[in-house]
Amino acid sequence: MSAYLHVLADALTSVLAIFALLTGKYFGQQWLDPFMGLVGATLVVNWSLGLLRSSACVLLDLQAPDEVREAIRKAIESEGDNRVSDLHVWSVGPGIYAAEVAIVSSRPLDPDSYYSLLPKELGLVHATFETHLCAAHIREAL
Repeated sequence: MSAYLHVLADALTSVLAIFALLTGKYFGQQWLDPFMGLVGATLVVNWSLGLLRSSACVLLDLQAPDEVREAIRKAIESEGDNRVSDLHVWSVGPGIYAAEVAIVSSRPLDPDSYYSLLPKELGLVHATFETHLCAAHIREAL
C-alpha cells in the first residue's frame, strides 16, 4: 500500500508541476510553479503522516477496535457455556488482526472448533486459544 501511495504522490506532483510550467509559459502565470510546489509538498506530507500513523499502529501492536474484540467475544460465548476470561486482539497489518483468547468452559472444545466459531469477515489471520476447565465442573467430578 505504501508503495502505491508513493507512486500516486509522485504522479500527482509531476502533473501539478507540468500544469504550472505550461501555464506559466503560455499564460504568463509564473507564480503557479512555486505555488504548485507547495501544493504538492502539502499532499506528500499529508499522505506521509497517514502512512506513519498506520505503520505505527502495526509496529506498536495496537489493540484492535472494540467492535472486533466484541465480535470475537460474542462468537465464542455463543457456543455452550464458554466464557472468555482474557482476550487480546492486536493489529498485524491494516485491517488484519491476531488474537489470543483464554476460555473457561465445563466442556472445552478443540482449537479448530473455536476458530470455526469466529466470523470470517473480521480480518483475523491468527488466533491462539487457551482453555480452562470450569471450577464448578471440577468440584462436581470430585
